[in-house]
Amino acid sequence: MDVTVEPPLGMLAELTHRCPLHCPYCSNPVELAAKRDELTTEQWLAVIEAARDLGVLQVHLSGGEPLLRPDLPELVSRASDLGCYVNLVTSGLGLTKPRLTDLAERGLAHVQLSVQGADAARADLIAGAKAHARKIDAAAVVHEVGLPLSVNVVLHRANHDQVGALIALAEQLGADRLELANTQYYGWALRNRTALMPTPGQLAAAEPIVRAAVERLRGRMEIVYVVADYYEKYPKPCMYGWGARQLTVAPNGDVLPCPAASVITTLPVENVRSRPLAEIWYESESFNAFRGEDWMRDPCRTCDFRARDFGGCRCQAFMLTGDASATDPVCSRSPDRSVVDGILAAEDAAVRSGGVPEFVMRTPTVVR
Repeated sequence: MDVTVEPPLGMLAELTHRCPLHCPYCSNPVELAAKRDELTTEQWLAVIEAARDLGVLQVHLSGGEPLLRPDLPELVSRASDLGCYVNLVTSGLGLTKPRLTDLAERGLAHVQLSVQGADAARADLIAGAKAHARKIDAAAVVHEVGLPLSVNVVLHRANHDQVGALIALAEQLGADRLELANTQYYGWALRNRTALMPTPGQLAAAEPIVRAAVERLRGRMEIVYVVADYYEKYPKPCMYGWGARQLTVAPNGDVLPCPAASVITTLPVENVRSRPLAEIWYESESFNAFRGEDWMRDPCRTCDFRARDFGGCRCQAFMLTGDASATDPVCSRSPDRSVVDGILAAEDAAVRSGGVPEFVMRTPTVVR
C-alpha cells in the first residue's frame, strides 16, 4: 500500500542531555550524549532552518535542560524569525526574569515546566535535588513576563496519591494546561519500572479525581491525562502514527521518529551531520519502517482499531518482545499480552512482599 507522507508539524530539539535533576523516570537514554558530542550553535541553526524548509511549524526546545545551552537565545531567535511557534521545555532551574524576558522578546511563545510532586519534600526527593521552590519561582516569572504556561507531571508510584494536590498546585501556578502523564518505561524509567509502577488502587483512585477536575476547570485550564497503558485493554496511539507529524533531533544530531526510538537497536539511525533532514524524513529506512499498514501482521492487520492506535508503540513492542513490528503487548489481542501480565504480576508480588526497590537515580552527565 502506498503511503502519502506529509511534512512534519513539529520538531523536538533536544539541545543537550545535561540536566540539574536526576529524575528516576527520565526517558532519555541511560547512555547520555556528552557535551563534547552535542551539535554546535551553527549546526543547530542549520537544523532549525532545514526543519522550517521541511514544513515544521512548532519547535520544542528541550533536553536535558535547554537553559544550560548558552546559545539558547540565538536558537529561539532563529526559529521565531522563520515563523515557528517556539516552546521551551524546562525544569525551570535557571529561569530568571531577565533571561525569560530576553527569550520572549526574541520570540519564545510558551513555557512547559516540569513538576515532580505537590510539595517540596516529595518533589525534591523524586528530583534528587532541591528544586521545587525554584520551580514555583519560575512559574511566577512566566506569568510576570506574560507567556502561557503548561505544567507537566510524570505520574508514578511515588506521587500518584498526590493527583488532587498536583491539580490544585497547577491552579495556584496559573497554568493554562496541565499534563498528568503516567510514566512511559524507556531509558531510566525502564530501569526503575518496579519502583515506579503505580498500583491498581492508585490508578482507580486517580481517575475520578481527574475526571471531576476536567469538568470543573473546563475553559480555564486544560487537563490531559495520559493513562498507564500496561493496565489498559488497548494501546494508546503513539505520535499520531510513526513518522507522521513529529520528529526528534537528539543532542548529537541523531534524527528519530519519536523521542524513544533509539531503543530499537535493529533500526538504522540517521544523523543530520551526514544526511539532509528532508531526506531523512521522506526517504530513510528508520522513518519509513512503520509508516502506513503494510508492516502490520495479525492481529493488527485485520483489526478495526489499526487506523486509530497504529498497532501501539513500536518502542514498547521492541523492548518487550525484541520485535519492533510486533503488536504492542499492552493490547489484549496481542499474542504477547502474557509478557505484560507477567510484569504486572511481578510488580504486585513485590508490593505485597514489601520488596519494591528504591529508585536508581539518573546519574549526572559529566560536563566535558
